[in-house]
Amino acid sequence: MEHGEPLDRVAHIQAEWRRERPDVDTTPQGVIGRLHRLAARLSEELCIVYARYGLSEGEFDVLCALRRAGEPYERAPGELAAHTMVTTGAMTKRIDRLEQAGLVTRRRRDSDQRGRIVALTTAGRELIDQAFTDHMRNERRLLDLLPPTEAASLETLLTAWLSHVEHPRPRGGE
Repeated sequence: MEHGEPLDRVAHIQAEWRRERPDVDTTPQGVIGRLHRLAARLSEELCIVYARYGLSEGEFDVLCALRRAGEPYERAPGELAAHTMVTTGAMTKRIDRLEQAGLVTRRRRDSDQRGRIVALTTAGRELIDQAFTDHMRNERRLLDLLPPTEAASLETLLTAWLSHVEHPRPRGGE
């Protein structure tokens, strides 16, 4: 923080912990706490766009996963769950809601009568194309709060950090 700026909420919390527990290093809270707060605020901002299209965040994710599949815009429910990182139970609820809204259809897989396929309807494809365009515009607005060089540096740092968290390597050449 630049000298003279008021403490943000995370800095205030850190100061309280330094007072109460000077024996504990609270510097990680400066990054993790701010990322946590930023993620919550970004989610709020993104959900405004989803709501404009009558969608929850999860429903938006399902429609995007189907649209990204390319023609004929369909995937198995388990594949959708993997692409959106939710349980199959949560996926079933999302698909139910989207089917009721006429945005997706469900059918049996031709090769396996037990399997199911979820597909975008024409209305679903038109809606997600509009919603995704609006979503990207909104993300651009949020990212443009930073200078381009800082946004690029942040992407590089977050990519590296995420890789270390998702694919930990043994320390010390083990």
